Amino acid sequence: MKEKTFVEDVNRELYDFRYEEKDFYKVAEGLTPEIVRQISAEKNDPEWMTEFRLKSLEIYNSINVPEWGPPIDGLNMDDIVTYVKPKNNKMSATWDEVPDDIKDTFERLGIPKAERESLAGVGAQYDSELVYHNVREEVAAQGVIYTDLESAMHGEYGDMIKKHFMTLIPPTDHKFAALHGAVWSGGSFVYVPPGVKVEIPLQSYFRLNAPGAGQFEHTLIIVDEGADLHFIEGCSAPKYNVANLHAGAVELFVGKNAKLRYSTIENWSKNMYNLNTKRSLIEEGGRMEWVSGSFGSHVSYLYPMTILKGDNSKMEYTGITFAGHDQNLDTGFKVTHIGKNTTSSVNAKSISKDGGISTFRSSVVVQSTATGAKSAVDCSSLMLDAVSQSDTIPAMDIRTADADIGHEAKIGRISDDAVFYLMSRGISEEDARAMIVSGFADSVSKELPLEYAVEMNNLIRLEMVGSIG
Repeated sequence: MKEKTFVEDVNRELYDFRYEEKDFYKVAEGLTPEIVRQISAEKNDPEWMTEFRLKSLEIYNSINVPEWGPPIDGLNMDDIVTYVKPKNNKMSATWDEVPDDIKDTFERLGIPKAERESLAGVGAQYDSELVYHNVREEVAAQGVIYTDLESAMHGEYGDMIKKHFMTLIPPTDHKFAALHGAVWSGGSFVYVPPGVKVEIPLQSYFRLNAPGAGQFEHTLIIVDEGADLHFIEGCSAPKYNVANLHAGAVELFVGKNAKLRYSTIENWSKNMYNLNTKRSLIEEGGRMEWVSGSFGSHVSYLYPMTILKGDNSKMEYTGITFAGHDQNLDTGFKVTHIGKNTTSSVNAKSISKDGGISTFRSSVVVQSTATGAKSAVDCSSLMLDAVSQSDTIPAMDIRTADADIGHEAKIGRISDDAVFYLMSRGISEEDARAMIVSGFADSVSKELPLEYAVEMNNLIRLEMVGSIG
């Protein structure tokens, strides 16, 4: 196998395969009350959810598209199909029951193998519906609930879902949150009981196969007092010459003294508009860890948010973005400190090449109640040629004098001290620079022991000899 040495050598053949969607059911293109009711009927929604969807549609029609981010002129909702599923779809608990072409898709992405080797449970979504969901017996025996959100909504956890659903991300938050509220479909529900520590990760994987379609899965995770969970999310899609849309939502509730690590690798194709929303609420002594890798997509708006509600709660964010040709990736994070002695730490890095645009936005809000708050933001960017672009746009709203807040941004060059240290160990300057760049994604790579992430890890572990001035 030829050793990869430059970004140009990386290709997406692992993800660009596709299947013709025969015998699939889909709603008409566009977004109308009739389409929303049709989706709701397909889902057999309870009455409150149908009403929620229609109200979200009203909100969607009343809110303008954001003007401050990358342009999304190429996205026309009149051309997007919001719901696609196999006509004979039913969620299975064994891979043998999954239709052959869909099963082959996930086999090629390495999901069943990863489940066998390193995961406590897996949910696999194909277009608008989950096709597979399973959890290990020993994990279920701990009282952990891991299932698709819709089954949970119709079962004994219906009241819990109604209580939490789109309370962290209300439809009024922005236009695409409202869109999600109207047409959401699929996604996972996780509940970890008090004191339970899930020793190996759970994982959901979302595959959008249909051209000109949208995917709107909703993930809801509740980690109760003193519990501990690592959840991994992966996404990919083949490339088409028409716009696709991803507008999912992730709501995470972390209880008192509980811990949640949420790791994501997003590797959408370059015709994708990725307008995803993720948010977490942390109670007293709780800890939230984000590990995020953003690759692919034509345009991204992605800013995971943490609300540090409880005293002594903590948040850590590690994010890596790669923007190549014809990509405008607008990513970052938001954190709001409410409780006393809360802590947030952010380490964000980006690489841009071949005219790619990488923008990092951060928002740190420290309310007057958050005395003793600490926040440290560190973002570093590398532009590998003269035609690429990288920007850092921090925002800080500090309402108490009793806080320790820091922000550091570096764009364009590698630390001379780090290069000197490696050269002092007998490594050439070019190799030293290559090693530093390849180390950008170490924190992400170490948290994703999944075969389907190999290409994305390679993307960052390139030898950049001759590519960095």
